Amino acid sequence: MIIVYSADWCAFCHAAKDYFTKLGVSYEERNVEEKPEYMQEAIQKSGQMGIPVIDMDGEIIVGFDKPKIDAHLVK
Repeated sequence: MIIVYSADWCAFCHAAKDYFTKLGVSYEERNVEEKPEYMQEAIQKSGQMGIPVIDMDGEIIVGFDKPKIDAHLVK
């Protein structure tokens, strides 16, 4: 399961979600603006305040890191 912690104003969040959509990879979006508890989840998982935080089956990726995303998808 892939979870993308994001916000509407975050360009890198949009880039990550667009990338998954382009690849046909399903994900769950958790908008930290709509539910503050999602921001707390993202901080707990990543240890950082930045977004996007992408949880790919327990592997945490901070930011839109295409090489890390691709490496996880080919596993």
